[in-house]
Amino acid sequence: MSPISTLRYSDMRIGGLIDLQILLSRFAPIPLRLIVGYGFVAHGFAKLSRGPETFAVVLHTLGVPSPSLLAWLTTLVELTGGFCILIGAFVPIVSLPMAVVLLTALFTIHLPYGFFSVKLAQVGEGGTKFGPVGYEIILLYLAGLTTLVLGGSGSFSVDHWLLRTLRSRHPALPDGTRARGVLPKISSGRHESA
Repeated sequence: MSPISTLRYSDMRIGGLIDLQILLSRFAPIPLRLIVGYGFVAHGFAKLSRGPETFAVVLHTLGVPSPSLLAWLTTLVELTGGFCILIGAFVPIVSLPMAVVLLTALFTIHLPYGFFSVKLAQVGEGGTKFGPVGYEIILLYLAGLTTLVLGGSGSFSVDHWLLRTLRSRHPALPDGTRARGVLPKISSGRHESA
């Protein structure tokens, strides 16, 4: 077997310098950020355009306490969190309230309808009608947020730019480490200075 036939994409070199897989991995978070961020912004904008009071009625019907306050908070989390995900800014921070919104929706609305998000209810002369939405989409959003938190928001993000700026101001800060007094260190469940 010739060496060329056993090559994999990760083995290929571009210009002899840059590994193709490393190059492509820089772009990998972008589609995920775009769809998750846009999805949240679209849902937040829909609530805002109808008026959060309309969403508050839904929350009240579900028996959620302080429905007006939570309707506004949910709208703000979706709009600001979605925008931050789109640009890759503060992703680990904004993902927490976004996950709370998703989990609340999962347990209060979508769980009784099962897994599938698309359920064909009826096909007739009037067109196709679908049943209630299950929790499949919620799990996809949660998986997307988790992936961005664990894998990072990528090279083309505000988070990456902030980290590069921090490293340029603190040259003793090597890649992947924390400088004393600059970044927090978390060990054994409590917050302490490095």
